[in-house]
Amino acid sequence: MIILTSLAFVLALVVGVLLVRSRSQLGARYAPDKPQRFHIGQVPRLGGLAISAGLVGAWLVGATVDGVWINLNLRISLPWVLGWVVALMPALWVGLLEDVTQRLRVSWRLLATLLSGALACGLLDLSITRLDIGWLDMALNQWPWLGIVLALVAVAGLPHAFNIIDGYNGLAGTVAMLICLAMAHVALQVGDRTMCALMMALVGATAGFLFWNYPRGLIFAGDAGAYLWGVVVAVGAILLVQRNPSISPWFPLLLLIYPVGETLFSIYRKSARGVSPGMADALHFHQLIFRRLVRKVFHDDQARQMLIRNNRTSPYLWGFTALTVFPAVLFWQNTPVLMFFCGLFVVTYVLAYLAIVRFKVPGWLRR
Repeated sequence: MIILTSLAFVLALVVGVLLVRSRSQLGARYAPDKPQRFHIGQVPRLGGLAISAGLVGAWLVGATVDGVWINLNLRISLPWVLGWVVALMPALWVGLLEDVTQRLRVSWRLLATLLSGALACGLLDLSITRLDIGWLDMALNQWPWLGIVLALVAVAGLPHAFNIIDGYNGLAGTVAMLICLAMAHVALQVGDRTMCALMMALVGATAGFLFWNYPRGLIFAGDAGAYLWGVVVAVGAILLVQRNPSISPWFPLLLLIYPVGETLFSIYRKSARGVSPGMADALHFHQLIFRRLVRKVFHDDQARQMLIRNNRTSPYLWGFTALTVFPAVLFWQNTPVLMFFCGLFVVTYVLAYLAIVRFKVPGWLRR
């Protein structure tokens, strides 16, 4: 497990430094008038390449070397891993194309993640078979296609959820790491070393990327990185529950409630204003924290000032995510308790959002 995680880290680290050094030659310039831009200067948005290199490289090594050259007891099947890789490719490559050209429509990117979801369902037998709610479980048993549709929607939607929260240095990457660490921990609890190894490989690859991304902001994950996190985490969450009946289906839902909740709330508030959900704006929770909670840094260099404020924003959301990860890990078998914490998060999120909008945040939270 440690070997696989370390390999993913090193591969992502090396590819990351190559991308950082060649930043002037890769990709179109990021327009300064975009509402989601909170940095000065041109930074390469191809961190997804570094993460994918570390992740896929570690997966393939684990599938081919384990039991042949060294006994890692990970039980990773090469055909199964190739199914993961093939399912990941449409979302990853469309994300990379958007990072380079910045001209792809939202509809094309959504189609790509839908294709990734369809491939995952077909190649990995992906399906949501239970929700621990009586009448819904009866419906899933009676109409198996319904579980496949739900899995397809989950895999297609979560990449865009990660893309929405990917706004500041280290934010989405650390959230992805916390979620994967929680999933790996529970996988070990039920003896599923294969799922644990796959998730830990993503932890290692993300850590290698974060070495360059936080706090210095030398490279961004871009759409490709966000889509990779979303597809792999969604597939891993569904398979973890599907393979292990003792794990509550609300365990991954509580883990993912922050990116999912942010996305659903964003769709609601944009629709209420008569704006297309695909239209970018600067009213996401993390953007409000940046503007209203993180105090201005006094420095002569504008770029340095924005970088410091950027870096100080992410820890607020890390703490917010930890509030869901800890109870999920503690009560991963207890559906009623997990459902309670999901509801508690929704209420807390809405109240926190309204408090920030109305400038009613306690002074000790501002820094």
